[in-house]
Amino acid sequence: MEEFLNKVIEIGTTSGGKILLAIAVAVVGFLLIKLLVKLVNRALGKSKLDPQVTGIISTVVKVLLYVVLLVAVIEILGVPMTSVAALIASGGLAVGLAFQGALGNLAGGFLILIFRPFKNGDYVEAAGAEGIVKGISIFYTKLTTLDNRVVLIPNGDLMSSNVTNLTAEKIRRIDQDFKITNDIDQDLVKKVLADAAAATPGVLTSPAPFSRLTAVDDDTYIFTVRAWCSTPDYWDVYFDLIECCSKALSENGIDDPEERIAVRIVKDEDAEDGKE
Repeated sequence: MEEFLNKVIEIGTTSGGKILLAIAVAVVGFLLIKLLVKLVNRALGKSKLDPQVTGIISTVVKVLLYVVLLVAVIEILGVPMTSVAALIASGGLAVGLAFQGALGNLAGGFLILIFRPFKNGDYVEAAGAEGIVKGISIFYTKLTTLDNRVVLIPNGDLMSSNVTNLTAEKIRRIDQDFKITNDIDQDLVKKVLADAAAATPGVLTSPAPFSRLTAVDDDTYIFTVRAWCSTPDYWDVYFDLIECCSKALSENGIDDPEERIAVRIVKDEDAEDGKE
């Protein structure tokens, strides 16, 4: 027991100053970190960044400050910094390999929340899925499809693929193709379709709708109608345009080639020779 006490006294006399200094630095460091984090949060609160982004920035700043404080305390205690650096590097590498996918999604979510390529309520196509954006988290983006299915897309996939925002602009164009038999006057078909498109509820007058012959397939003409509408009205106008144009074609006696039945009469010469 006496030997143990002597050892403690020896350590206290030789390293007591370093230990006390390390404790003092740690206490002061904790107080400074709390103050700095409050200042950072106050500055971020005045910015227009997403709350999730500000939360991540605040957490990263806090972690970095604590790492700096820990390194300072370790150095005061006389621990070799090369060993500490090697330990931190190996630990960081292990964590990076273990959470590679999660870190990719985290980085993707961070960039999405900063640059805002889309927002809640937008209709997007991305990473093999499409739907209305219902939520953007730091790891996943939630879409709801038109048939009310929920799709969760990792943000890492979103940032590595093309994203089409179909509701980013105020107006959208609708394209519809109609097959017409080739024995019909082209000018008549164009006029009928253009008038029907212009009369469709929700179709804009500027840009004006139009109809043109766009392809010829055997005995079939293909006419394309293009009309513009407000983005929120897209699907209503889309279906109304089909109905109005189809009804107009029918009223003007313009046939769909698929509704015709081709009848071919083959003359049996052998049978006729037999009759003779």
